[in-house]
Amino acid sequence: MGGRSATGGSSGTGGVATGYDAAAGSAGQDASVATGGQPTGGSNAGGAKSGGSAGGSAGSGGQGATGGRSTTGGSSAAGGVASGNDAAAGSSGRDASAGTGGQATGGANADAAGGGGADGGGGSGGQPDGSAGGAGGGAQYNPCPSTGACAIMPLGDSITAGTGSSDGGGYRVELFRQAVANSQSITFVGTLASGPTTVSGKPFPRSHEGHSGFVIDTITQRQGLSSVTDAAIAKSIPHIVLLMIGTNDIVWGVLDEPTKLGNLIDKIIADAPKALVVVAQIGPSNDDNRTALIRAYNDGIPAVVQARVAAGKHVAMVDMFTPFVSNPNYKTALLSDEVHPNDAGYVILGQTWYQAIQSVLPRAH
Repeated sequence: MGGRSATGGSSGTGGVATGYDAAAGSAGQDASVATGGQPTGGSNAGGAKSGGSAGGSAGSGGQGATGGRSTTGGSSAAGGVASGNDAAAGSSGRDASAGTGGQATGGANADAAGGGGADGGGGSGGQPDGSAGGAGGGAQYNPCPSTGACAIMPLGDSITAGTGSSDGGGYRVELFRQAVANSQSITFVGTLASGPTTVSGKPFPRSHEGHSGFVIDTITQRQGLSSVTDAAIAKSIPHIVLLMIGTNDIVWGVLDEPTKLGNLIDKIIADAPKALVVVAQIGPSNDDNRTALIRAYNDGIPAVVQARVAAGKHVAMVDMFTPFVSNPNYKTALLSDEVHPNDAGYVILGQTWYQAIQSVLPRAH
């Protein structure tokens, strides 16, 4: 199917763009989250020029080089967090969207000449990751301090807690390992704790806010994440919130999940207005019927994120669904039970989170 069009500016390395990147059957969009921005490090050094005409339309009539993806804005560069509404329908592989050297398949890439859409502005230097920049072309946003550790709150249910992983650390272990390997300084914050004591020879920050069995908002059968968010954020004061929730809502047949998710995001924004909130499209189940419900829920998330971005909030989105289903054997290779990842699955989650936020993380000193 053809891609959705995207609007907005182009983000570059070292910053965040806020819009959204919907996963409409793409091969992988690990770093495709954004916060609305204009490049500081530029985009597309070494990538083929897509061009960028006034109004931000992509080169060659605004259609992506592969996968039929059209854009009317810029693209984000490697390492930048993009969340522009760029649906990578049938786009190229995971490397292109994860910022690991792939060429952008759509959008107005700012090449060495500094092209890019009028809404966002181009830059020079940097490598494209294939995702479009956020709506509005505003200044890039970095929530982390320039020195010291960036405080990250993993917020969600038992998947955030790490159920199904051998060490109880879940995706947090791989996310921390990636930061250490790249000499970046992070810590996890929250009122709960689990996981190993050391990772990659460093003390592992075991804190998190992963509540087993929780739904988005309280129902008769289950407590909602919204009931603990205010107190948790007030105590922890995070710079980044990684929100991954909704799996138990599917299990309990909760209706209108996207609206409830939007209300929870609003609560987080009110509690931590300076934080970057990265919202995950959740992973699949080993039950096909449940996976269909998960896909429907995920399809509603981009509009929820974009509405907050349009209001000037620091919200972004990351696709956790596609990296799993792109493996034809994911049910046995990446899941430990019906919904929880195994160690290999958690590595994918951790790498995907890292690719989404890596450009804003401070260097370790």
